Amino acid sequence: MKLPPVIARHARQFGTFAVFVVLCAVISVLTPHFFTVTNLLNVAQQTVINALIAVGLTYVIISGGIDLSVGSILAFAGVVMAHALRLGWPVPLAILAGVGVGAGCGLVNGLLISYGRLPPFIATLGMMSVARGGALLATDGRPVSGFGESFRWLATGEIAGVPVPVLIMVLVYAAAHLVLQRTKFGRYTYAIGGNEEASLLSGVPVRLYKTGIYVVGGGLAALGAVLLTARLNSAQPIAGINYELDAIAATVIGGTSLMGGQGSVIGTLIGALIMGVLRNGLNLLGVSSFIQQVVIGVVIIAAVLLDTFFKQSKR
Repeated sequence: MKLPPVIARHARQFGTFAVFVVLCAVISVLTPHFFTVTNLLNVAQQTVINALIAVGLTYVIISGGIDLSVGSILAFAGVVMAHALRLGWPVPLAILAGVGVGAGCGLVNGLLISYGRLPPFIATLGMMSVARGGALLATDGRPVSGFGESFRWLATGEIAGVPVPVLIMVLVYAAAHLVLQRTKFGRYTYAIGGNEEASLLSGVPVRLYKTGIYVVGGGLAALGAVLLTARLNSAQPIAGINYELDAIAATVIGGTSLMGGQGSVIGTLIGALIMGVLRNGLNLLGVSSFIQQVVIGVVIIAAVLLDTFFKQSKR
């Protein structure tokens, strides 16, 4: 069945949002504790880390790549920042060091992929091991904890009643959406993912932009590390395990095509919220964590099938 062009163009995003609304409605019927201000803010805060990693992965996947190292980068950036804080560095400088480490790991990924011609899967798989090893070496396998209130405010503070992490997430998504939709960087990200060879022949500096895309992914993973460390009051060298899978899931559920060239930041945010709401609802209903993993897997498969359906409807 072929949908009208206007509907087909936005059907994936509308479909994802409809799933989100239906999911919230079903859970609110099953448990009266879901639609409370406290619980909704809790869902938003639990979604923040995954959402920040996922927005970076949205750029990477739209460009036709993949990044399996973001969870390990989160851990490595977190322990570097934690050491800087323990050495007495000012909070902004320590945060900059952590984000810089994450961006640096992304830069290495980008250079290996763009100039070293390594497949993204292999390059980022290697970085996943290197960054995790670096985090373990830097801490001797032990957590780094005990930070000042000025740093912890990033996780515990509120502005006009809204938690600071949620505000940071909203600002990051607003900026990422504008960059993707309104700038040359965003247009080239779509172009590279749609047809890299055609982009190269059109004069797009593909290697430079692909490298920059991975820098963005690494930097946003490190920003997630900042908020996670502030929330836990501890930097764990084993933090971030399987976070890359959750972020990829949120991105795919949000409508970004794993083949590249298609996707949106808004869709990714909805995808991350769907995962957050689903986990929260299952917890409220007392569902086993093992069953939760099965449910999340089914949702991911369904999202990919839905994506395939809408692609076929455009033909």
